[in-house]
Amino acid sequence: MITIYAHADGVTKVAERIEPQWLDPSSTVTFWVDLTAPTDEEFRILSDIFKFHALSVDDARSALQYPKVEPYPGYLYLVLHGIDLKKGRTEFATRDVDFFLGRNYLVTVHDGDSRSIGRLRELCDRHERILGEGPVALLHRIVDTMVDNYRPAIEELEGRLDQLENRAFTGHQHIVRQIIRLKRELSTLRRVIMPQRDAIGRLARREFPAISDEMAFRFRDVYDHMARYAEEAILFQDRVTGIHEVNLATVSNRLNQVMKVLTVMSTIFLPLTVLTSMWGMNVPLPHLPGGEAAQFWWVAGIMVAISIAMLALFRRLNWI
Repeated sequence: MITIYAHADGVTKVAERIEPQWLDPSSTVTFWVDLTAPTDEEFRILSDIFKFHALSVDDARSALQYPKVEPYPGYLYLVLHGIDLKKGRTEFATRDVDFFLGRNYLVTVHDGDSRSIGRLRELCDRHERILGEGPVALLHRIVDTMVDNYRPAIEELEGRLDQLENRAFTGHQHIVRQIIRLKRELSTLRRVIMPQRDAIGRLARREFPAISDEMAFRFRDVYDHMARYAEEAILFQDRVTGIHEVNLATVSNRLNQVMKVLTVMSTIFLPLTVLTSMWGMNVPLPHLPGGEAAQFWWVAGIMVAISIAMLALFRRLNWI
């Protein structure tokens, strides 16, 4: 689906098609073309009307591109990622949005699940100044909204980290799979945030003539947010590594305690087994005082005495 907003003479309206004169260098019309889950026929607008470079059009067709910004003659091509909060999804994921920024236009391409673009489309219907400030300002509004949407997702990841830390310190043995899954999500977060931070940083440094000083200042604020998210992603990965190590150490310590108890029991029963084996042999053995009836109690008493003595020795050596 293609949606076109055009702003001229202080009025913003929805247009049915792109007028050829809008692309003229002297045109005063500012317009925004939003391609939502475009078909192959709708994709042709990029090459047939805007004459965009074939490489940028191919990138826009691709389902997944990492964040980047590339200058082409007459326009800038950007790929940025927004948070994917589709209903039923439990893992962190993002969806890419493609931008084509020209002198008086902005073209966006996405799969229809971009909340940021959906919100800006609603505002365009109600506020004339959204498009009246120009395509760069519109781009900034969309990017700023996309970056703001990262905060709830990052806080949710932080909450999951806190829960895993508490479970790790208790020696829970069934959290390894959760740790690995969270580590994979954090790797995805870093792979997206790092290049996205760099792409927005290029807009903030005024590397491109289309970005004025005023807009560079606005993008700098967005860049600060992305830089903070990037630092948090690094800290999260360090934390999840620490959680894994703590969990392994706790489980290993519990296993050592169990093995120590079992070893003490085995050590105590070793001499007792020797005694019972010797007196259980069908051969004549020296009898202890008291006659036949007292032999059992003598052997039982010796076994109890040996057990107590060994426990006392282990205790004195701090083995138990």
